[in-house]
Amino acid sequence: MDSSRLDKIALITKLWPWLFLCALLVFFEAYAQVSAHRSFLFNAYNLQSIGLAAAAPLLLAIGQTFVIITAGIDLSAGFVMGLAAVCVAQFTLFGSGSPWILIVSIPLTILVCLIPGLVNGVLIAWLGVPAFIGTLGMYGVARGAGFLAAGSGMTVSVDNAGLVWLGAGWTPVVLTAVLLIIMHLLLSKTRFGQYTYAIGGNPQSAVRAGINVKRHLLVVYLIAAAFAAVGGIIYTARFAAGAANAGEPMLLDSIAAVVIGGASLFGGTGNVVGTLIGALIIAVIQFGLVFIDVNAFWQFIVVGIVIILSVLIDQYKDRLGGAQ
Repeated sequence: MDSSRLDKIALITKLWPWLFLCALLVFFEAYAQVSAHRSFLFNAYNLQSIGLAAAAPLLLAIGQTFVIITAGIDLSAGFVMGLAAVCVAQFTLFGSGSPWILIVSIPLTILVCLIPGLVNGVLIAWLGVPAFIGTLGMYGVARGAGFLAAGSGMTVSVDNAGLVWLGAGWTPVVLTAVLLIIMHLLLSKTRFGQYTYAIGGNPQSAVRAGINVKRHLLVVYLIAAAFAAVGGIIYTARFAAGAANAGEPMLLDSIAAVVIGGASLFGGTGNVVGTLIGALIIAVIQFGLVFIDVNAFWQFIVVGIVIILSVLIDQYKDRLGGAQ
């Protein structure tokens, strides 16, 4: 195969998430125009629904991106999110509906949720526990802590004007976008980001290069926990109730978004923009299938196929790189 053709194939495999997202949007737009004589894409309600559906999983996925680039994984993030959802609900109840209680409640919630991240980091970086096992153990701890914090019920209702504002309209989407831009710059433009890639690519070489790998991994797992906490806060703000199992269905979606976006579970590759595209692909599939009146359970099958496809493309891309 000549080099020009190899270059074209390599470019397609690199851009395939973008191309797939465009294909999805074109398909749903064409369906909407033909069947309902209205627009799918140029519709404020649809765009807001897709953005809101993507926001919380994307927050989890941003933290997960840093972890996966270092060749790790955080299985506890979903229930850390649930713990945050319950904690912020409980803390705001002390304020008798005052929006000013958020000044204390939000930082305190994030602080509580940094504890699982700290434990994950210590287990993995200092004690050498495999990331899958360490975070799986914290999955159970955070799950139990969330349900205990919820008290007798699974959810804690809230009525706080400030919290309601955080979950209203486009606010969750805007907050997520701001955080995404900040973390994109951190990963792509700073020494911290370079160290993250170096550790995922070859941790032994990173140590020889003078990188404090243990400390860096600890910070990475703290970042994952912090973003899970923000996701839980946004969840409670949107639904005016904190649920201990809020993040359980979003955990796999967050990992899927990172993988679909081009990151390798073996570490060393990935970026926040790719994760954004992965999260949007999942959100468009989920909302789009409901839009065309397809049984909602099909979304699991379609997302699963996309994950498998993304892994196959990633493997082919690696073989193509070797051939070049």
